[in-house]
Amino acid sequence: MTGYLLLTGSTGLLGRYLMRDLLESGQRLALLVRGSKKDSASDRVEGILQYWERQSGKTLPRPVLLEGDIRRPCLGLSGKDKRWVARHCESMMHSAASLTFHADGTGEPWHTNFDGTQHMLELCQATGLRKLHYVSTAYVCGLRQGNILETEVDCGQTFRNDYEQSKLRAEVLVREADYIDELTVYRPAVISGDSQTGYTNTYHGIYLYLRLMALLTPRQPVGPDGVRLTRLRMPLLGDERRNIIPVDWVSKVMTHLFLKPEAHGHTFNLAPDICLTARQLIEAGYSFYNSTGVEWVGYEPIDPATYNELEAASLPGLAMYNNYVSTDPTFDCTNLKRFAGDMPCPALDEATLHTYIRYGEQDRWGKRRIEAPAVHWRAEDYFREFQVADDMSYGTIKSRLAIDLVGPGGGQWMLGLMPDNTLVCTAGVHEDADSVLRLNVSEFKKLVSNPIGSKHDHAIEQLFPMSSAISFDTQEQDNRVRAF
Repeated sequence: MTGYLLLTGSTGLLGRYLMRDLLESGQRLALLVRGSKKDSASDRVEGILQYWERQSGKTLPRPVLLEGDIRRPCLGLSGKDKRWVARHCESMMHSAASLTFHADGTGEPWHTNFDGTQHMLELCQATGLRKLHYVSTAYVCGLRQGNILETEVDCGQTFRNDYEQSKLRAEVLVREADYIDELTVYRPAVISGDSQTGYTNTYHGIYLYLRLMALLTPRQPVGPDGVRLTRLRMPLLGDERRNIIPVDWVSKVMTHLFLKPEAHGHTFNLAPDICLTARQLIEAGYSFYNSTGVEWVGYEPIDPATYNELEAASLPGLAMYNNYVSTDPTFDCTNLKRFAGDMPCPALDEATLHTYIRYGEQDRWGKRRIEAPAVHWRAEDYFREFQVADDMSYGTIKSRLAIDLVGPGGGQWMLGLMPDNTLVCTAGVHEDADSVLRLNVSEFKKLVSNPIGSKHDHAIEQLFPMSSAISFDTQEQDNRVRAF
C-alpha cells in the first residue's frame, strides 16, 4: 500500500470492524477520532485494538490518530493535521453516522449525517483528496417498494424517519461534489452483530426484540409440560422479510472492495441473499427460552386497553420498527455480485440468533463494564521530544527512517536525520523512507531506554544503523507483524 486511508467512524460498530480488517490487510490507516467524556481519543482507539488482539491472538499495527470532530468544519482538524492529510492520504472512507431515527434537540441525526458529510467534503476539497469511499445505507430508498437498484438515488421517495432522509440528502451531496474524481458508495442494509461471536456495541433493530424476550420470557412460570407460556399478540403476519446483515460480513466485503481498484467508482447494495422473517426471529426466542404463545394477528391495530402484562411491557417499544418489518423492499445487488460474488452473506439462522442472545446476556445488553486499555509505555511520549517537521521531503534531510511500532502504545513515525545529526519527526510511515524499522513496542522500548538527556544521541546511534539491518519489503513486513 502506498498512501494512507483516512477513516471516520472507527469507534462505531462497523467502523471498528473496518479498522481491524483494513489493518490486517496491510492498509495504512489514519483515523479521525474525538475524545469522549470518559476517554481520550487515543484510549478509545487503543481499547478497540486491544479487544481485537485478545480475540485473535495477533498484534496489530497502530494507525495514525488525528483528533477532530465531524460536526466541525473540515472535521475540526488543525492546520498541521490538514497539511499531513494533504501530503500522505490517498483516499477517504467516511463511515461516521448517527443512527438516531427522529430529529432531537441536539440536531441529530442531521448534524452528524448531513453536516458531518459536508464537513468531510470540505476537508477533501481543502486537502486535494479525490478518492472517496462513502458509507450510505440501503434505506436511502425510503418507503419505495419493489426491487431497489444500485443505480437509483433520489426518486422523489418519502421516508420513514429523519435517519433515512438525512442519509439520502448526504449521499446526494457527495454525488454532486465535482472535486471528487472517484466515488464508491456502500449501502448496507440493517447491520447486526458478529455472525460468529455475537459481538455488538449497539443494541438497535432486532436486539430490541431479543432483549425483550430475554427480560420478559424467563419471568413467566413454567407449565406442566416444561414450557413457558408467553401470551403476546404481534401486529404482523409472521412472514415479513427483514434485510439484516452481520457486521463481520459487511466489513470483510467492504475491505475486499476497497482493495480491488476495479470495484471503485461503483455503488454497492449490501443486502442478504436470504432474509430473516419475523417468525424466525420469535421462534429463535422460543427455542432458546423453551417458550411459546405468540399470536400473529395481522396489521389491524391492537387496542392498548386490551393489552395483557406482556403486551404492555413490549408492544409500545417495538412500534418504531413496525413500518420496517412490514414494508422491507428487495435490494438489487448486481455490482456486489460482480465484484464480491464469492463472499455470500451468512444467513441469520437459529444458531446465529442464539449466539446474539447469549452475547447480549453476557454483555448485560450494553451495560457490562468495559475493560480499560492497558498501556504500560506510549511511544508517542518518546517521539514528542523531537522537533516536529511537516514535510520530510526537503533536501536538507540526509536520511529518513520510518518506524512502525505494533502493539499497545505503538504507532507510526518518520525520523529525519539532519546534517548536524539532530532529528526531526512527523507522523506516519511514508514512501520516501530510506528504510523501515518495524518492531513490537516492547522491543523498541529496550532500544531507547537511556535517560532522556541522551535520547537523541541514543536514537541516532542505534536506530538508524539498525534500520539497515531490519529493512523489509511489504510482504516481509506483513509476515514480521504476524509473528509478534
